[in-house]
Amino acid sequence: MAFPAFPTAPPPEETAPAPVMFNQPPPGHWPLRAALLLVWGAVSFGVCYHARTLQFSVAGWPFGYWMAAQGALLVFIVLVVIYAVVLNRAERKAQAA
Repeated sequence: MAFPAFPTAPPPEETAPAPVMFNQPPPGHWPLRAALLLVWGAVSFGVCYHARTLQFSVAGWPFGYWMAAQGALLVFIVLVVIYAVVLNRAERKAQAA
C-alpha cells in the first residue's frame, strides 16, 4: 500500500545492461602475488622499522638511511617488473594454446 503523497515507482525495464569485460589475471598466479606482497611488506616496513640498528655504510651513507630513502622504492619497482614479466609470459602462453 502506497502513501497518497508518494506515487509508486514505475516498473523496472526488462533490458539488462551489457556485461563489462575486465582483463583479469590468470587464476593460478596467487602464490606469486602473495610472495611478492610478503617481500614488499618486509622491505617497506621491516627494514625501515629497524633502520637505526643497521649500522654499516653503503656508498658513504648509513644502510638504514639508504633503505628508507631509496632501497624500498627500488625493491618495489623490481617487484612490479617481475610480476609484469611473469604475467606477460603467462598471457603469451595462454594465447598460443
